[in-house]
Amino acid sequence: MKRNIVIATLTAAALVTGGTVAAFAAGDDDTTAQRQTSAGAQVIADRDDADDVNDRDDADDAKDDDRTATADGDVTAAEAIAAALKHTPDTAVSADVDDDGADAGTWDVDVVKGDGAEYSVKVAPDSGKVLGAHRDTDDDNDSEDRAELAALKGAEFDAREIAKAAAAKGTVTEVGVDDDNGTVAWSVETVKNNVTSDWKGALDTGKLTQDQDD
Repeated sequence: MKRNIVIATLTAAALVTGGTVAAFAAGDDDTTAQRQTSAGAQVIADRDDADDVNDRDDADDAKDDDRTATADGDVTAAEAIAAALKHTPDTAVSADVDDDGADAGTWDVDVVKGDGAEYSVKVAPDSGKVLGAHRDTDDDNDSEDRAELAALKGAEFDAREIAKAAAAKGTVTEVGVDDDNGTVAWSVETVKNNVTSDWKGALDTGKLTQDQDD
């Protein structure tokens, strides 16, 4: 009889102990699952943060690409042309950004006088201040040049005005003259979203047409 009681007691104790162990095991599983869930959420959050940083970096790179395609400052092509004409009045025939030498990054505006003399006017990209001007002795001022100049002098839209109009298409990086079989028009280069586009601008109306030749 006593032996039966002892066996029953040991069996009950084993059941209680086993239940406690099972309870602990179940608790450990829940804790582990919670820890794994928290760790997984943290990894996802870290990845999202990294993606946000990368997106911002990509956006900054895109802005930098657009910026380096123009002068190293906030002065637009139209403003550079206006500053050059104030310093050296007459007819502006082109404007672009120097890409090499000591003047790299500055606006270079070409102005032609009534006698055909051409001057190169340098404009600071950050302040719009004229840095200097010199006569371009390399220009031969041939009959084609004279015909283009005559057309520009009678134009309703000058270089500054066509640059302002083209700004609606993107950042203006270059303005020049295009002579297509005797038809003179403005040629304009713009950059938008890292894409470079070429345009022809009518001298009389300022209407811009994308140049598909390039």
